[in-house]
Amino acid sequence: MKRNLAKTYDPKSFEDRIYKRWESSGAFRGKRDKNKTPYTIVMPPPNITGQLHMGHALDHVLQDVLIRWRRMQGYDALWLPGTDHASIATEVKVAEKIFEEEGKTKEELGREEFLKRAWEWKETYGGKITEQCRKLGDSCDWERERFTMDEGCNRAVTEFFVRLYEEGLIYKGNRIINWCPSCKTSLSDAEVEHEDKNGKYYYIRYPAADGGEGLVVATSRPETMFGDVAVAVHPDDERYKDLIGKKVILPIVGKELPVIADEYPDPEKGTGAVKITPAHDPNEFEVGLRHNLPQPCCIDEVAVMNSLAGKYKGMNRYECRKAWVAELEANGYLVKVEDIVIPIGECYRCEDTIEPMLSEQWFVSMKKLAEPAIEAAKKGDLLHVPERFEKIYLHWLEEIRDWCISRQLWWGHRIPAYYCQKCDEMIVARTAPEKCTKCDSTDIVQDEDVLDTWFSSALWPFSTLGWPEKTPDLEHYYPTDVLVTGYDIIFFWVVRMVFSALFIMKEVPFKYVYVHGLVRDAEGRKMSKSLGNGVDPLEVIDQYGADALRFMLSTGISPGNDIRFKMDRLESCRNFANKLWNASRFVIMNLLDEDGNFLPMSDKGTLKDEDKWILSKVNEAVKDVTANMEKFELAIAGQKIYELIWNEYCDWYIELVKARLYGDDEADKELARYVLVKVLKAMLKLLHPYMPFITEEIWGYLPGNDEQLILADWPTYEEGIDYAEEVKRMELAMGIIRSIRNIRAEAEAKPSRKLRAIILSNDENLEYAKQGESYIKNLANITEISFVQSKEQVPDEVMSAVVDSVEIFIPLDDLLDYEAEFERLEKEKARLAKEVERLNKKLENQGFISKAPKHIVDEERQKLIKYEDMYKKVEERLAIVAKKI
Repeated sequence: MKRNLAKTYDPKSFEDRIYKRWESSGAFRGKRDKNKTPYTIVMPPPNITGQLHMGHALDHVLQDVLIRWRRMQGYDALWLPGTDHASIATEVKVAEKIFEEEGKTKEELGREEFLKRAWEWKETYGGKITEQCRKLGDSCDWERERFTMDEGCNRAVTEFFVRLYEEGLIYKGNRIINWCPSCKTSLSDAEVEHEDKNGKYYYIRYPAADGGEGLVVATSRPETMFGDVAVAVHPDDERYKDLIGKKVILPIVGKELPVIADEYPDPEKGTGAVKITPAHDPNEFEVGLRHNLPQPCCIDEVAVMNSLAGKYKGMNRYECRKAWVAELEANGYLVKVEDIVIPIGECYRCEDTIEPMLSEQWFVSMKKLAEPAIEAAKKGDLLHVPERFEKIYLHWLEEIRDWCISRQLWWGHRIPAYYCQKCDEMIVARTAPEKCTKCDSTDIVQDEDVLDTWFSSALWPFSTLGWPEKTPDLEHYYPTDVLVTGYDIIFFWVVRMVFSALFIMKEVPFKYVYVHGLVRDAEGRKMSKSLGNGVDPLEVIDQYGADALRFMLSTGISPGNDIRFKMDRLESCRNFANKLWNASRFVIMNLLDEDGNFLPMSDKGTLKDEDKWILSKVNEAVKDVTANMEKFELAIAGQKIYELIWNEYCDWYIELVKARLYGDDEADKELARYVLVKVLKAMLKLLHPYMPFITEEIWGYLPGNDEQLILADWPTYEEGIDYAEEVKRMELAMGIIRSIRNIRAEAEAKPSRKLRAIILSNDENLEYAKQGESYIKNLANITEISFVQSKEQVPDEVMSAVVDSVEIFIPLDDLLDYEAEFERLEKEKARLAKEVERLNKKLENQGFISKAPKHIVDEERQKLIKYEDMYKKVEERLAIVAKKI
């Protein structure tokens, strides 16, 4: 059996092995231990169509840091994983696959066969992303893995729908919805991404029916004019008071439209007159309801003009716009065209422009559900980290519209509504009815539509724990503790989980919403396929190891802010892993005898100053790291761990203790080994949540470790460790050592060159410096130290530095290699002599003086003065150095 780490840090050699051991040993499992406080995180379920991208990696690393930390703290930690059926995305992929392989559309295949293929696709590809999560190190309880369309989640979705319906909070009605012509389905407001784009305002005259001038309307969508039913003006707009109640003519079409007064038009925007097209604009739909106006549609489900558009029937909306505007202009109705920036709604899935459309859909009535969710945040039952995201959360809920939940798709949770074909009775039920409750007919058909993906995701914190059953998991682990999410899905998901949980469970689904930003490229751009700037985390893991990626992501971001992915930071994190590996290997090597057995260790001896210093540093780090993790300041905590390991343990303590390890005092060697291991173990525990693989691998080679590091106890701050005096002495000695090293570097003196030092102080620091003499001599390569209290005792030719109230002086004679310096100065003298000679000849040349511009001649004269001065100084320095040889 190997007793020490491999010579070279190679994460590929152990990461998969360690993960398999964790998983097979049940290390990730939530034990449902009633003697422990539960700590629960539900994983935001990645789509089954997905591939692990850098955004997932960030999200998962942050969750894993938290869950590993709490597990080590003794909580009954459960990180519950799962995947989302991703209704639109999966249906598109499956349909594309069928068409590519068989040349059939989903309609030609039929619903039943298509769903069979979708489930087959899910079984083949759906687990791919969870395997990728394992490569990242996710310590999820995979035995509890859920899927949004598994049997339990299906039951939960149906129960939720029926309860909302029974409470009068779900209804079916004709409303304006967001329609994607490409995906051919409705979308909720949260599924529409808005982007400002260049557009145009078309100013079009609607002549008065009585032959008068009429009015001018500004619209960005003239193709919807075929669905106009009125023109609205503000009741206080003096320009149009005489037109209210009269009629205008829809240009070219000839249809008469009433001029109505309504609060909706803004007199300051456009012309103040708004054409009302209830079937193609949500605001105009509301105006239409107030005035009992008809709702004709002129654009169909694939964004093509219908018969209402007359000769433009069959054109797509943009072709129609172009041709229709040309006809309006030719007939004198187009007054002007104005360039403007317009917020355009696009489908989050395919990026096609959304078409607002009147359609019969299922909706959730939001006002009653939103109120408790607003109250939960205002009362502090739900806390956002950072706090500023609460404003966004509240704004969304306070402005929320009814939620369109039906989707014209086949893959998803089918709406549990049934229609009697004989009497048209509609039945909403938990199970399919055998006969109509009104007429007893058995000719019953289920609603064709499925539910919005977010309808099932909204139940995730409690449906995954067993609801609607009252399961032991639900009793023990609910409510969960923290939801980790990017700021881009606060509206999609967080809001819906909160109001759903408050409706069903009567309490918030989690105490904290920890909001992180996006992973951007090195230039700050969002990673996307179109820019080709995405970075595959699996490729990064393959090249650098999971720990380097994890540490870069978790320490490079602060709550709520974006992170830039930079290769130099990734390199730095891998270098950190390499540093820890090599330092640990050195420690383990010094714990073993020639036969590979552990040498004795003991805490019975008298601790040296360096021991007390490092123990104090670790103790303070435990306190600071834990406090920052409690505040979700994971990056600050990680940086403190980095500094402890790299700066204090590797760069200082190991160097300080080497002489003792190689000495003859066996008792002191046992003590040194004890402290080295004690501190290393504490640091590995602190680092484990961030870099679990390397820490677990090193842990396995240290003595006295009967359990895996993942299950070890988190270090706790010890009030009794108070070594303030020793810490002060050590840090003064280290400051002096650093200063001497800096002087050596500045003088370009080799590290091997022996030096003398003079240390001056007039207070207690002089005594502290004396007590650190052995450290200074050993680590700064000093042969002799003179401790003085007066500058009169300091030679003239020295280089100096100051640390606190202590001045350090190094004689120049010690720093400089005078023979090498003499040789260098001779070369410099020869070079300067050539420059002086060249410039003298140039300035003695009358041709140059007479022809060159005055400023050029002046520049050359200044150069000559400078070189002559430099030559003189080199000669003076040579004279001094010559005396030293």
